[in-house]
Amino acid sequence: MAWQPQPEQLVQLSQYLRDSLSGHDVQAQRTAEQMLRQAKSSPDILNYLAYLCVTPSPPGGFSPNAYHAARSAAAIMLKNSVKSSYRSIPESSQAYLKSTILVGLNDGNAQIRNYVGNVITEVVRQGGVMDWPQLLPDLLSTVANESGQSTTEAQDGALGALFKICEDNKRALDKEYANQGRPLAYLLPKLLDLTANPTARLRSRALSALNVFLTEPIALTVRDNIDNILPQIVRLSTDSNEDVRRFVCRSFALLADGMPTALVPYINGVVDYTLNQQKDVQNEELALDAAEFFFEASNQPAIRDALGPYLSRIVPVLLDCMIYSEDDQVKIEAEAEEDAEVEDEEKDIKPQFATSKTSRSVAAASTAPSATNGQAQAKPAVNGYAYEDDDELSEGEIEEDDELDIDPEDEWNLRKCSAAALDSLASHFGGAVFEVTLPWLTENMAHRDWQNREAAVLALGAIGPGCMDSIQPHLPKLVPYMITLLSDQQPVVRQITCWALSRFAGWASRLDNKQEYFEPMMDGILKRMLDGNKKVQESAASAFATLEEEARTELSPYAGIIVQQFVRCFERYKDKNMYVLYDCVQTLAEYASPELAKPELVPLLMTALVGRWEKVRDESREMFPLLECLSFVATALGSHFTPFAKPFWTRCIRIIQNNLEESVRGAEEMYLDTPDKDFLVTSLDLLSSIIQALDEPYSTELARTAQPNMFELLAYCMKDANNDVRQSAYALLGDCAIYIFQQLQQYMPTIMEILLQQLELGEAAKDPETGFRVINNACWSCGEIAMRHKEGMAPYVDRLLTKLAVIMFSNDVPESLNENAAIALGRLGIASHQQLAPHLANFAGPFLNAMQKVSWTDEKGHAYKGFSSVVLDNPKAMEQCLLDFFVEMANAPGVFLTGMQSEGPHDNFERVLREYKSLIGDGFDGFLHNLPPPQEHALRQLYVF
Repeated sequence: MAWQPQPEQLVQLSQYLRDSLSGHDVQAQRTAEQMLRQAKSSPDILNYLAYLCVTPSPPGGFSPNAYHAARSAAAIMLKNSVKSSYRSIPESSQAYLKSTILVGLNDGNAQIRNYVGNVITEVVRQGGVMDWPQLLPDLLSTVANESGQSTTEAQDGALGALFKICEDNKRALDKEYANQGRPLAYLLPKLLDLTANPTARLRSRALSALNVFLTEPIALTVRDNIDNILPQIVRLSTDSNEDVRRFVCRSFALLADGMPTALVPYINGVVDYTLNQQKDVQNEELALDAAEFFFEASNQPAIRDALGPYLSRIVPVLLDCMIYSEDDQVKIEAEAEEDAEVEDEEKDIKPQFATSKTSRSVAAASTAPSATNGQAQAKPAVNGYAYEDDDELSEGEIEEDDELDIDPEDEWNLRKCSAAALDSLASHFGGAVFEVTLPWLTENMAHRDWQNREAAVLALGAIGPGCMDSIQPHLPKLVPYMITLLSDQQPVVRQITCWALSRFAGWASRLDNKQEYFEPMMDGILKRMLDGNKKVQESAASAFATLEEEARTELSPYAGIIVQQFVRCFERYKDKNMYVLYDCVQTLAEYASPELAKPELVPLLMTALVGRWEKVRDESREMFPLLECLSFVATALGSHFTPFAKPFWTRCIRIIQNNLEESVRGAEEMYLDTPDKDFLVTSLDLLSSIIQALDEPYSTELARTAQPNMFELLAYCMKDANNDVRQSAYALLGDCAIYIFQQLQQYMPTIMEILLQQLELGEAAKDPETGFRVINNACWSCGEIAMRHKEGMAPYVDRLLTKLAVIMFSNDVPESLNENAAIALGRLGIASHQQLAPHLANFAGPFLNAMQKVSWTDEKGHAYKGFSSVVLDNPKAMEQCLLDFFVEMANAPGVFLTGMQSEGPHDNFERVLREYKSLIGDGFDGFLHNLPPPQEHALRQLYVF
């Protein structure tokens, strides 16, 4: 007999479920939650929850609203139970759930159908696609109404569940199962059939489910059947329903990204279709999906060239779509205000994340570590149309876009997508895009309506870098005109003009006569940094950071003027714009450091930074960009940073201590939330910068008096589970070895054991991108320690050799890691050459191979000095690679060798040559003739042997 609920228990459970959502009666809610926790132990709890989900008739005493709340809570609890413990659910309850839950897809309430779809999807996710083989046929049968009895609600619920299953199990559906093939091979033709359904809603939702498998990585089944799929999608392009046409546009955009060659034969029709949809600006969602085809296609070489013949049609549509819509115009005009004195609310400030410190790039983050300490930093590109991916909602979140007023300047919309596509097309087609754009620019640049002027400036900035050769003759007129627009009455025009001018900062900064264009541009943007409108301030500050990146050392003569304006900004800016101001300061510090260290500028800048430092709380996320900024400033000011260093140092130590203690407490008490590791990263980086900046007596004193002990904290950070923390910790370790080794020395036994563990490649394989950077820094710090610890390295040499050799020999790591391991091993040879010498034949070849790719720096010089000492202890071990070693000696620049003097390898190279001349005897000159003539000549010129 089938399971049936007990009426009394059903009523009681329904009441608890209803009360668990009761926000007005806190006590009842707490009681209900407690009782539901106890109910989880009941063997029948999932049966009751499933029964409530699918049963629309309330038990006695429940109003429709109260029962709906109980059913909703039951569905949520059921889904969470399946998610957390599906494997432990009794088979009988699993069977009851599967036999019952599909009934809920026919419910008259759309929300309940949605909840039931979530439960079904979770069962498939936890149990596997093949664990419920009848599910897909049942859902498809209901959607297609094969029995002739499916209601509209049932079709809608089944297709909604089907979409969720596709979305959450994309890879599992495309997987090959023994003797059963791929589920997607069965599902795909059914979805294609549904796209011909007479009901528009079913057609559109079937196509949206199909689109799941067109997203990268495109499903293998789709690739195998693309010739059958594409004609069906093309057929839908004539559909009368807007939603269907919108999903067709999305299909084309996805294929342009993932399978661009498949679209090339259809390019004429696809371009015609998407242009027609994009022109429908009354339906902005449809127009945006159409524009995204051009955005994706313009970034894919396989299809981009095919767009060339259509530029005269594509570009004007993109340009027209860059003008604000009438609704947005009204909204922007109503909100145009002088708001610089209005305090920011915390919700207006986007979360900040720390970036590890060193190299910077405007375009994107570089994942390649440096050849020394392996640190890396990237400055995010700031532009007028930054692309933002739609974030998936977490469990329990509610999409509120429909309820909130979204700022048209902040969202990814038709205007920004069109501008981004235009930018990409300009970068590829250059002058051809400019020729089509110029008449439109001429018409709109000085237009009496602000929205046309704004769009023209956006367009000019978008095509600027890509069409520079064509635009350059016009810039002597365009740049001064844009500078006048910095005083436009409409804030959004001033805002976009700042960005557009920054796109031409490189051109202006390279002109010999800076007074004509560069100085007015710089002055104009600097003034806008103190605009009465906060968004204009932000855009101007971002633009100035870009200008700094482009101009670099050309900014040095203007450092005083710039710093004075930055100080005014510190006085006026509210919290949000401080973040971009920090970026301006640190970029200036990076490129104009000698000027920034002038006595008249140091107190000016530091007073402003200290003032902000004293306002920011330890736990504030503003601490990240502030600490990063201070790291650059400390490096730029050098010893001039000394009077300000101690408070920064002390607070960093405190932040590190608090964060580590919180981590320990969290582990002991099993907190769900772990402390933010960015506090550790940025604090460690600032300590590194301070140690580098200060003269040794001052940095030594700071390290000596730190409470708690800095080196003990450092040891904990070197063992932290977070790769970014360890990367910064090993960078700090290397700096301590270089600048304050006497303080570090007593902690060497502990430090070296931790470092040896870090040189294991196995751990890095879990997250290679960040893991290899950690090992890079560990290798670098190992080399720096070896340079100073000398005889103290003896207990570790054998293990270090093994670890470094494994890294150096590996073909599965970045070349920079091979190089860093080789440098560390070479430097180890300076004091430990006798221990390494017996193993020379095993590592000499890979060592030389790695070192050949490294530029001649002091680190390489030290490594070769150590390697030469090892060679002198065991010269016969070089039989297989001696010529390679001689080539490296010959390639060493004479100026470099002279500059390093006794610190470098010159004297050791000469001793090596004499040693082999003695060993080989009369045949030595003949042996040298095996070298290429330039190298043989260089060898004889550089060394006396």
